[in-house]
Amino acid sequence: MWFAMTFGMLSAGGTSRAPASPLLCGTDGSAKRRPTVGAILSSKMTRAGLVSLLLIISLFAFTRRFDDLRKATFQWREGDPVPDHGVDWSVADSEENVDWSRYAYVQYVTTEHYLCNSVMLFERLHRLGSRADRVMLYPDHMLDSRNPLSKTHNTQLLSKARDEYKVKLVPIQVQFRESSDDTWAESFTKLLVFNQTQYSRVIHLDSDSTLLLHMDELFFSPPAPVAMPNAHWLYPKNPMLSSQLMLIQPSETEFARVMDAFRNAGPDDYDMDILDHLYRDSALVLPHRPYDLLTSEFRRAPDMHTKYLGNEDEVWDAVAILNEAKFLHFSDWPIPKPWLPESAGKRAQMQPKCYEVDGVENCVDRELWNAIYDDFDLRRARICHGR
Repeated sequence: MWFAMTFGMLSAGGTSRAPASPLLCGTDGSAKRRPTVGAILSSKMTRAGLVSLLLIISLFAFTRRFDDLRKATFQWREGDPVPDHGVDWSVADSEENVDWSRYAYVQYVTTEHYLCNSVMLFERLHRLGSRADRVMLYPDHMLDSRNPLSKTHNTQLLSKARDEYKVKLVPIQVQFRESSDDTWAESFTKLLVFNQTQYSRVIHLDSDSTLLLHMDELFFSPPAPVAMPNAHWLYPKNPMLSSQLMLIQPSETEFARVMDAFRNAGPDDYDMDILDHLYRDSALVLPHRPYDLLTSEFRRAPDMHTKYLGNEDEVWDAVAILNEAKFLHFSDWPIPKPWLPESAGKRAQMQPKCYEVDGVENCVDRELWNAIYDDFDLRRARICHGR
C-alpha cells in the first residue's frame, strides 16, 4: 500500500498532460516549488515506509529459511517424504537431451500384500518427481482382461498405479521353486527384471521397504551388467552383495545366465545367493550409504554401527543418517514385516532401547524407529485402503 502511494506521488499528472512544472500554485496564488524526489525520499513518512518494507521482506525471507530448516528435520508422523536435500543431479542435468523412456524403476508383484507395497513405492516416486518410467510385473491372474470393469481390490490397486502414478503394467507368470523357506519361494520372480530389454537400465527395489529419495542419478553410473551394494551387515565373515537394490542393464545374455543359475541352484539358495555367485567379482558396487539402510540399524547399541558407518571414528547420529538415506529396508528379524497382523505386538516388545549419552537418556533411535513403522502403516492405509 505504502509503495503504491509513493509511486503515485512520483508519477502524478499522467501521460496525457503536459510535462509537470517544478512549481505549484498555493491557495493564495503564490508559487510553491514541487517537492523533489530527494525531498520525498528524505521525509519521515517515506523513511518509515522504507523501514517497514525492509522489515516485511526480511521477515518473509527468514520465514522461508526457517521453514526449510524445519522441513530438513525428520517428520514421519505427517506421512510426507523426507525433502530431496543433497541429491546430485550434476550428471543428469548435464545431459540436456536425456531420453528418460530408456530408464525405469521396476517392481515385481506376487501377492496382494506385495502389490500394495509396490504401489506405495510408485506413489513415492511420483511424489518425489522421478523422471524415469515405472513398470510393474504382476501375476496375469490379478487383472481379469475378460472383465475390465472388475472391482476387486487387486484390480483397483493396479488401476490406481496405472492411472495415478503412470505405472506400466506387465503381466507375468510368477516364478516358483522348491525351497526350505516358503517365504522366499516366489522372490525369484525378481530375476525377470533382467529380461526387460526395452530399457537400457532399470532399478529394482525390494518392495518391503520405504523410498526416502529417488535415485534417478544411478541411471548415469558407469556401465556394468549389474550394480548392487554390499550386504554390509554380513561383513567380514560372509561378504556378499545385497539384492535389495539392483541397477541392471537388461540383456538376453544376462537373462539367460541368471535363469540358468536359477534352474541349477540348491534348495537353500535364494535370489541373493544366485546373484552374488554370478556377479560378486564383476558387479559395480554401490555405496550402502545412502542406498541400503536397514531398520535394524536403529536397534543397535551406540557403539555397534561401525559396519554401516564404514569407519570407527564417526559418531552415530540417527537423525543425520536417516536424512541422508535414500532407501530404507524393513529388516528386523524376528519382528514380522510391518503389514503382518502380529507385527505391532512384536514391535512393542523389541523396539530400540534408550541409552544414556553424556548423562542424559537418549531415545532418538527408538522414536525414529517407531515413527518409521507408524508412517508405513499410515501410508499403507491411505494409499491401499483409502482411509
